[in-house]
Amino acid sequence: MRRSVSRRAAVLGSPVAHSRSPVLHRAAYAALGLDDWSYEAVECTAEELPGWVAARDETWAGLSVTMPGKRAALEVASRVTSRAARVGAANTLVRRDGGWAADCTDLDGVAGALRAGGVVPRSGVPAGMQDAVVLGSGATACAALGGLHQMGGVDGVTLVVRDPRRAQGTVEVARAFGFRVRAVPWPAVADDDLGRALALVNTTPAGSVDEDRAAFLVGAVPGDCVVLDAVYHPWPTPLAAAAAARGLPVATGLDMLLHQAFGQVEQFTGCPAPREAMHAALAATVDVALLPLPA
Repeated sequence: MRRSVSRRAAVLGSPVAHSRSPVLHRAAYAALGLDDWSYEAVECTAEELPGWVAARDETWAGLSVTMPGKRAALEVASRVTSRAARVGAANTLVRRDGGWAADCTDLDGVAGALRAGGVVPRSGVPAGMQDAVVLGSGATACAALGGLHQMGGVDGVTLVVRDPRRAQGTVEVARAFGFRVRAVPWPAVADDDLGRALALVNTTPAGSVDEDRAAFLVGAVPGDCVVLDAVYHPWPTPLAAAAAARGLPVATGLDMLLHQAFGQVEQFTGCPAPREAMHAALAATVDVALLPLPA
């Protein structure tokens, strides 16, 4: 398939040189036969984003947005999906009718990574008894809440945070998605907070979960819990190592990146994402093992 007019796309962020999004998008465009499409990485702060986006012409099909511009991306859009509005951030801008439509495919990333890890709602368990645990309360935590809602099967969420008073915005996001939610400070986390978890999702920065915390968390979750650690460098993290030692499935931030990119490619191009080609391209450039694509 060929397009008569060259189309352009990019990932915006700061720093952005480390981004693997170009690997994924370029592999997708090649597999789709879109030889006249390009995808680049652009160093762009949140303050610079509105002006940079406004200066793009109609050859630009879409933009991936990483930190720190995800909130700014909402402000430049003329249309915003309900899920992006709920989490208060957008990682995707798509050219629509001369303007930009904002979405947050980060939710697809979380849901897809957990499904690849094998999350399965427990049969015969009463409603209100299937939970998830999310470590952290920032933008990634909000996306994780949306992804858990999109995945389905989770009734309640425990947020493990440094200061519950500063996590109220994230608590409200959880409530907007219909979850029972409580925010618990790290020193107060107990076995009861972890014992029903279908998923344990870490959204905190590298180094926040040390070996002792990791051992406690992994030791208290059920044997069918899937661990998703958004950190993937350095690898393995203490949480991932503890989970692997117990035999629990582990998904990474790279799995999240892969699954969120599928929706971006489809929105940019209007074509089904070539998932196998994108998976293979990313796997060839990283040292961390990706989970297989779900059947």
